[in-house]
Amino acid sequence: MRPLLAGLCLLMTLALPACSKAASPEQIAAGKAVFAANCALCHDASPAMGTFQGPPLFGVAGRKIGGVAGFDYSDALKAAHGRGETWGESNLDAFLADPQQAMPGTQMPVNVPDATDRRNLIAYLTSLNGKAAAATKAVAPVSGNGNFDWRKDAPGVLHQVTVADLPKPFATNSAGNSAQYVAPSANFLPKAPAGFTVSQFSNDLDGPRNMRTAPNGDLYIAESGRGRISVFRNQGGRVSAARETFAEGLDQPFGIAFLNGYVYIANVGSVVRIPIAGGKAETVVANLSTTGGHSTRDMAVSGDGQYIYVSVGSASNVAEGIGKAPKDFIAGHALGESWGSEAGRALVLRFRTDGSDRHVFATGIRNCVGLAFRPGTDDLYCTTNERDMLGDNLVPDYFTRVADGQFFGWPWYYLGDHEDPRQAGVRPDLKGKVSVPDTLFVSHSAPLGFTFYQAPAGAASAFPPQYDGAAFIALHGSWNRAARTGSKVVIARMKDGRPTGEYEDFLTGFILDDRHVSGRPVGVAVGPDGALYVSDDAGSRIWRVAAG
Repeated sequence: MRPLLAGLCLLMTLALPACSKAASPEQIAAGKAVFAANCALCHDASPAMGTFQGPPLFGVAGRKIGGVAGFDYSDALKAAHGRGETWGESNLDAFLADPQQAMPGTQMPVNVPDATDRRNLIAYLTSLNGKAAAATKAVAPVSGNGNFDWRKDAPGVLHQVTVADLPKPFATNSAGNSAQYVAPSANFLPKAPAGFTVSQFSNDLDGPRNMRTAPNGDLYIAESGRGRISVFRNQGGRVSAARETFAEGLDQPFGIAFLNGYVYIANVGSVVRIPIAGGKAETVVANLSTTGGHSTRDMAVSGDGQYIYVSVGSASNVAEGIGKAPKDFIAGHALGESWGSEAGRALVLRFRTDGSDRHVFATGIRNCVGLAFRPGTDDLYCTTNERDMLGDNLVPDYFTRVADGQFFGWPWYYLGDHEDPRQAGVRPDLKGKVSVPDTLFVSHSAPLGFTFYQAPAGAASAFPPQYDGAAFIALHGSWNRAARTGSKVVIARMKDGRPTGEYEDFLTGFILDDRHVSGRPVGVAVGPDGALYVSDDAGSRIWRVAAG
């Protein structure tokens, strides 16, 4: 029996034989550290019962499963709720060890494999009891700026967010506004510019995420939650509608790249490669950090084929609890590299294609979800989801070039020398060394996959020439904003091969109101026919946008 606080007896469907003895202060403190490293990104543990990406966990011990209003629980959690089950030691332990096995279909992406960590975490969660704080009155979101209003989104509308637009931290309360998916009507189509046709290409997928087009024109798609890579074959310059399974049994696959007859796949904790003709997976890079949040790992291959680049997001929102750097750490590591529970996180790594010669390429990038080279250049770009809980309009997400040795601020600074008040005074040595990204998006837009448009010669559905080289970016939309944003595909404007800072709406119409959406774009890829394919993980669809 795992220890609980003295005198606390929980009423559980999975009954305990007796109330456990009190957990020690040291055990609760250890559990709090596990929570900070694994859970704090998505869950509030305070009496304020804040609504983050996941439900608040204050008072979770003894609470009815699936019992927090406003969350789209999985069928398994809803069924447990209907049976009157409550959270206790046994089912918390099983859920934390393997969320998908305990509650199939859950959106919980993190597990805690170590039994001691789980025991300590449960002790900490059980200590979170008492009277919840009264909800604070919401502060109205910033108004009067067209960049911030999704109702003005439409194909062709231009946006530009600048550092001068930044409000002060906590100018608004931190909102909990996770998008609620509503299945669209049978005749629904997203909106594209005049001269383009939008159609549904496929709904034969399970939460499609990242997409990449192979050199032979086959379209590969990562179904991260399913642990599967699917492929739609190129058949004479068009994409076949028949889905094939390329690989399965993977661990939250996301990144896909092609090199020397192999498909490289980035799992949450490793990079593997599989012969493009099919076969056994071979581990190329092992031991990527897997604790905490941010499970997407994307990849890019250098133009000379000598290196692979791998993005690894942070484990937490803003490195809560890592404290000061260990002695001699700063001198022996890359500029802005983090330590403790954030070691090996919030950065871009470079390896030889066989996984050797690990090099920290860039740091301070909270969650670089999309990673790609601009074709014909050595310019590496990434899309980044910035930090939460500073208000509706902080911190802007971004799309930017990334160079060797650059530091982008996380967790101590953002967008230059703007110090995060939650890390005030920790790293004054980094002031003046923080890179400012190229293109800023409305905060909490959640840019994910992107592609630079290049149509194959003679493609039947090729876009007009003015789109050649354009960066198409999927904005997924996030939870930490009172007014909805994202849920669209945009174009980052370029001039002389560099981003101008402006971005233009291309595919819109998914947002229904400030709470509800009919789609959430994730990946974008150009097919052998020249059409743009857009994955939607909320609706488990692939959309096709063609010229004409």
